[in-house]
Amino acid sequence: MTTKYQRVLLKLSGEALMGSLPYGIDPKIVQGIAEEITDVAKRGIQIAIVVGGGNIFRGVKGASAGMDRATADYIGMIATVMNAMTLQDALERMGVPTRVQTAIAMQEVAEPYIRRRAMRHLEKGRVVIFGAGSGNPFFTTDTTAALRAAEIDAEVIFKATKVDGVYDADPQTNPQAKKFNSLTYSYVLANDLGVMDSTAIALCKDNSIPINVFNLSVPGNIRLALTGERIGTLVGGDCEIS
Repeated sequence: MTTKYQRVLLKLSGEALMGSLPYGIDPKIVQGIAEEITDVAKRGIQIAIVVGGGNIFRGVKGASAGMDRATADYIGMIATVMNAMTLQDALERMGVPTRVQTAIAMQEVAEPYIRRRAMRHLEKGRVVIFGAGSGNPFFTTDTTAALRAAEIDAEVIFKATKVDGVYDADPQTNPQAKKFNSLTYSYVLANDLGVMDSTAIALCKDNSIPINVFNLSVPGNIRLALTGERIGTLVGGDCEIS
């Protein structure tokens, strides 16, 4: 089967895994995400995933409550591993071989992140989930997604969010907000549009990695996006602002 992409990176927020719950992990949401990833993986597309931990613990929030920022960020990194292992379990129950690699050593439950090993897993058709962020405090999982995408030579980053693309204002509070179909990295940085943090956008810009932002909550969107259908908003160096 001909597909647009050979190797992609999917960025999932921790909040995406909790669905309508106030915190934690909704098994039905994880099951639905796993089903769509399974379908895409069976088409021969190599899939790497970076998952956040905001459904369990968010470092910035902990720091704002008085915690040491580095300590809070490390706790957040551990939360991402919990999410990664949950998603791994769902995928493997569907027959998809999956490996979790972490930037902090947790050899009893996951492999350490090794770039060449990750790429070899992808070449063998295994889904690779990157946990524990970049292993460094003060960096977001958005930045981790950009970094890992560059390291493994991913063709595109898919960022799954709660809205159907990038807007010039918050569409949940401003009904007049305009949705963009495509944007340049420079426009996103200059206007602070919040697609990803500025470090992540700059990394993508420097390495010419396009970013496709789409709505995760619509069933089938992961399948559509990863197989090359044009949905959401595309950010890239040669994109027109529209």
